Amino acid sequence: MLKNYEFPARFRALYTLAVESHAHGKRSAEAIFSTEDTAWLAANGITPQHLFDYAEDHNQYDGEPSLEHALSIELIRRDYFLNTQQGHASRSTLDESKLPAKGESVQGIRWLPRLIPKAQAKLRGELPSTLMYCCGGDRKFFKEHNILPAEFLSLIWRHEDSESAVVDWVSSRSAAKA
Repeated sequence: MLKNYEFPARFRALYTLAVESHAHGKRSAEAIFSTEDTAWLAANGITPQHLFDYAEDHNQYDGEPSLEHALSIELIRRDYFLNTQQGHASRSTLDESKLPAKGESVQGIRWLPRLIPKAQAKLRGELPSTLMYCCGGDRKFFKEHNILPAEFLSLIWRHEDSESAVVDWVSSRSAAKA
């Protein structure tokens, strides 16, 4: 049984374990997480690889993404997993080769055409192990447009059926920042 109230503390413990283990040379999710940890993550819609990716970037990029950003992202993913997907993992995986190129733009906003399908896949638990939501390129985009990574993921959920609404919102946020 999931102990919902304890989710943040358990996530924090696993995030810390991953960061420390990576710093001490463990370079894979399999080398860090126990079977029990992996089961707990899966029960919450999280893959060990995605938690490992946070830790790897945290150690390589001056603490980014932070525990707070990772937790806020995974709280939205978890909510979607438990309440929209009814605790059932998707059987689909995003085909990375079909993502828009990193340099593509929409309404003059570079990276957004690539970020939208990545965020959709993150929300649904369909990111391949080779992709990370909130990677360095994503973080650069979020900072440039004054958007929290979890805020964007929530936006994707609110506008699941309207990519144009997402683009308009980002465009509006970017204009307000200028």
